[in-house]
Amino acid sequence: MSAATVTGGPSLPQERKLVTSIPGPKSQELLARKNAAVASGVGVALPVFTVAAGGGVIVDADGNSLIDLGSGIAVTGVGNSAPAVVEAVKAQVEQFTHTCFTVTPYDGYVEVAEKLNAITPGDFEKRSALFNTGAEAVENAVKIARHYTKKNAVVVFDHAYHGRTNLTMGMTAKNMPYKDGFGPFAPEIYRAPASYPFRDGLSGAEAAEQAILQIEKQVGAANLAAIIIEPIQGEGGFIAPAEGFLPAIQRWANENGVVFILDEVQTGFARTGDMFAADHEGVTPDLFTLAKGIAGGLPLSAVTGRAEIMDSAHAGGLGGTYTGNPIACAAALATIETYEQENLTERAREIGAIISEFFTDLQQNDDRIGDIRGRGAMSAIEFVESGSKRPNAALVGAVAKAAGENGVLVLTCGTYGNVIRFLPPLAISDELLREGLQVIAEAIAAN
Repeated sequence: MSAATVTGGPSLPQERKLVTSIPGPKSQELLARKNAAVASGVGVALPVFTVAAGGGVIVDADGNSLIDLGSGIAVTGVGNSAPAVVEAVKAQVEQFTHTCFTVTPYDGYVEVAEKLNAITPGDFEKRSALFNTGAEAVENAVKIARHYTKKNAVVVFDHAYHGRTNLTMGMTAKNMPYKDGFGPFAPEIYRAPASYPFRDGLSGAEAAEQAILQIEKQVGAANLAAIIIEPIQGEGGFIAPAEGFLPAIQRWANENGVVFILDEVQTGFARTGDMFAADHEGVTPDLFTLAKGIAGGLPLSAVTGRAEIMDSAHAGGLGGTYTGNPIACAAALATIETYEQENLTERAREIGAIISEFFTDLQQNDDRIGDIRGRGAMSAIEFVESGSKRPNAALVGAVAKAAGENGVLVLTCGTYGNVIRFLPPLAISDELLREGLQVIAEAIAAN
């Protein structure tokens, strides 16, 4: 994809351009205002203040144009302010902005539910319910599973991330910054070992056997309402499980009357090179949790799954004031249409191939690049200390800082803080992507 064929956002030059240091004086001014007005617990990854974004760039208040390799944490897959999304939102705003679907409903919500029921894997009757955030979707999936099974226990996995609400903090593995000092957390949450090929050396079958044994002995199928897992663990380090791990976990859940929930909040909507990561893994969950890339940047999430499970909750048991907001629903329909019409699943695979090839070449001469993994436009590098597998968080922090100072926004992750993750907009050009990767390579070499 060339710079001339950028699909999303306003008509911005697709270039990296620095006119001030990062952050520039206007961003620094705004940062001072932020520090005086916004709670200090709301941090920022890169202190530049955005005034425009589109394609593969973010333009800040000082006129700097930065390469965007984060997509607002996998949200703006179709590009920021994608034209179809903008038009759909404008049209809906002119009609009405809100009624609350559970007071007087509207067709946009129904259309989104119909679309999700149709495009998610699974050849069975489905239902959907819409919410605002990924954490809200996860909470409601657990609510639904508990109501359906009449059981309480929920199993999550090492390195998991499921959100920042009380229940989802308990489900999330990483303490800082997500959980520290915020407890006590909701009960009846149990953690099982995940598949982490780079660190455990196990096959998918071996890792699944280990996890299932622990679940059986420490929880018991008779007490277990649901197992929830990310098909590729996001905040935990973009960990793709060994082949066969997820199907084995699903089989056990199905055989034991346990609801199998796939958290596709970050992996869903073309990000991994399939519309949903479940396609690649060969699993069909009972319930999906969906968010991030669903609506081109507007807040929307969903739980989609088997009709008999979704319909088990009583009327009034699911919902919320803003859930399935009509503007977000309009954006979602336009966003999903853009994924399909522009074949962005294929574009994600192309992006993944570029990233993998680039860093595989680099790895030949730098043994601090321990692992290159992920799928499609959800790729990552795990950094280690030279000659070992000890996590190298210091290097990752230095590289991310240097990249930002040189006009490339890149995000970090990982339980050990030693992973750089790549989530570029699927609208980014090859040229811009390669330039961003080169800046990161130079930062690695300099540190």
